[in-house]
Amino acid sequence: MKKTFIEVSFPVKEVSEESAREKNIRHGHISTLHIWWARRPLASSRATSYAALIPAASEDPTEWNKKWQFLIKLSKWENSLNPVVIEKARKDILEANGGKVPRVLDPFSGGGSIPLEALRLGCEVHAVEYNPVAVLILKCTLEYPQKYGKLKEVSKDLGLIKGSEVKNPLLEDVKKWGNWVLEEARKEIGRFYPSDEDGSIPVGYIWARTVPCQNPACGAEIPLMRQFWLAKKDNKKVALKPFVKNGKVEFEIVGQASSPVFPKDFEPEKGTVSRAIAHCLVCGSTVDDKTTRKLFQQGKAGQRMVAVVLHHAKRQGKTYRLATERDLEVFKEAEKYLEEKRAKLMDEWGIDPVPDEPLPPKETLGFRVQRYAMLKWGDLFNSRQKLALITFVEKVRQAHQKMIEEGYDEEYAKVVVSYLGLGVGRIADYNSTLCIWNILRTMPAHTFGRQALPMTWDFMETNPFSNSSGSWSESFNYIINVLSHLSQIPPVEEEK
Repeated sequence: MKKTFIEVSFPVKEVSEESAREKNIRHGHISTLHIWWARRPLASSRATSYAALIPAASEDPTEWNKKWQFLIKLSKWENSLNPVVIEKARKDILEANGGKVPRVLDPFSGGGSIPLEALRLGCEVHAVEYNPVAVLILKCTLEYPQKYGKLKEVSKDLGLIKGSEVKNPLLEDVKKWGNWVLEEARKEIGRFYPSDEDGSIPVGYIWARTVPCQNPACGAEIPLMRQFWLAKKDNKKVALKPFVKNGKVEFEIVGQASSPVFPKDFEPEKGTVSRAIAHCLVCGSTVDDKTTRKLFQQGKAGQRMVAVVLHHAKRQGKTYRLATERDLEVFKEAEKYLEEKRAKLMDEWGIDPVPDEPLPPKETLGFRVQRYAMLKWGDLFNSRQKLALITFVEKVRQAHQKMIEEGYDEEYAKVVVSYLGLGVGRIADYNSTLCIWNILRTMPAHTFGRQALPMTWDFMETNPFSNSSGSWSESFNYIINVLSHLSQIPPVEEEK
């Protein structure tokens, strides 16, 4: 039996480089649809699938080099929708298989990289998974775009001129209902994220967890912050400078127009906590790690809103200001509304809309937060984050009901709402109390920066209506781009 190309040779170095480069590609890449830990790079999945389905090159150096170079070309992201490259790959595979469409089975499909690339290469794909999250990802990646996302010609009447235009009905409906969800949520809870008087929109709010100093002569509130930077770029450095006033830690912002010069004795890298060991800025005493954890477990820890990150439509970049009493008042109003909303939805749905399932036992897969009294999934969010998430979930459910009322096919409405559900997943990932503020990129980092849930001392609460990183609009645009990309993959040819 003749060997396949991959059994004889493979451009490992070049394909590996393309796979590594792919990590920086966001728009249209399935990694932005929903997080999945073991997802394989598309570049290597595409190249290895092709190389496993075509015969090895002959001993002719010219033919060998030609196939080698094409394989490298095929692995590049820029060619993933290149009709010339993809059609050639499909033709080569069909010829190698006697004109029959190969059948590819992936019994542990996970995030869908291998079956997606086999589909792209014209194979009949069968993807199997038992994890419900993976099943949803696979359906939104492999099944729905192929079944409902194909381009169609739609008649267009412009008075005297008649013609047609090409549309993707699934893409248009996902956009339409994604915007509907956003606007309905904004109507209800947008008031809890008010703009400043000058029109600046809060990108989000920086919080610090707190514990009381254990020095009996002090007892001051210690804001637990890993460091004090707000922005640390080559051309922009802004920080929170702590100082003590009347026995309390206060802050001022340095590095902006109001205070552009950094004090010489200020080192923003040095925060108040490291490895759960806290340092009191008021009296200078230390709280050891065991005591810090015990304070959380005893309910003696708290949270303090420290700063607000802002963006103005007419100004470039972000600005920062200290949190005010008004900011805290609005947050408390959101807390109060959460109680009403939660009770209402619990009555309607028959379950608590805030996830009350217990977290896995501590140390499970890098879970560390249980040692700090975070024992249920709902404990990973503050009050306003919970309110935002359950409201978006409610609006997604209402969107589905409204589609049915408007005469949408029930199965198709389920397809559309699947992508809306992925949108909720994305904003949840960027809106928990485990999201830190990325000082180099000046944007919130998502919850799952790695496959673990480590403790974070200071965190970023994102504004879901800001149009910035972590907002519904920004998150949903990623899903739209992925759906657009997947819909452009040509359908698999039926065997004649």
